[in-house]
Amino acid sequence: MADGTWSEIDLAGHPCHLFEPAAPSLHSYTVIYLHGIDLDVLRGRAVYEQEFARHGLRVICPVTGRCWWNDRICPEFDPKITAERYVLDHVVAYIAESWGAKPPRLAIFGTSMGGQGALRMAYKHPDVFPVVAALAPSVDFQRRMDEGIDENLAWMYRDAENARQDTATLHIHPLNWPRHQFFACDPTDERWWESADRLRMKLYSLGVPFECDLETEAGGHTRAYFDHMAPRVVEFIADRLEKEHLRII
Repeated sequence: MADGTWSEIDLAGHPCHLFEPAAPSLHSYTVIYLHGIDLDVLRGRAVYEQEFARHGLRVICPVTGRCWWNDRICPEFDPKITAERYVLDHVVAYIAESWGAKPPRLAIFGTSMGGQGALRMAYKHPDVFPVVAALAPSVDFQRRMDEGIDENLAWMYRDAENARQDTATLHIHPLNWPRHQFFACDPTDERWWESADRLRMKLYSLGVPFECDLETEAGGHTRAYFDHMAPRVVEFIADRLEKEHLRII
């Protein structure tokens, strides 16, 4: 496309898609995108390409299989490193070396499975990811274990309660959190809206600042919803990365 180009690299044995805008931001702002369980990356998604290019955001999209972006070994991804450590040890290092971007010039963003992964990583490592955004995050992913429909979760956790203890909501620290967070879920998303609302209430009760949209309807848990929300979520990311830059200069 005229406003940016995609490429693919092998990073530590796994593919990553890279988006380079025609005019990158002066401060090398970069977004790490975590895909959903359908492995639907952003390459070829015109609305996202346009928004990333408009804001000069570089993007890296690691492809990790149905790993749930947690800190547990998932054989579908890698037998030796967890998806979380892969992002922290390899993806973040690649961004610093290749694009000169280090925290707090990084944002993490995900949809569905990737949305809960983005939130959890930001809650666990807010100094690395001060800006986080999630669309239709699968916060209470233990539901898939209760329903018996996810063999990877069954391999990683002994039971649904063990999985629940590792959800994003349980990783929120009341005194140390990402300074900028946004999440959204279509109210017709019957599987994940309720857990997003519980996350909202937990953050509110702790006094942790956040923004969310649990009212916009645009197709439920679908690509149509994710694309509809693209301008808002990318605007949030770009604006908050700039605020982080101004905060530290």
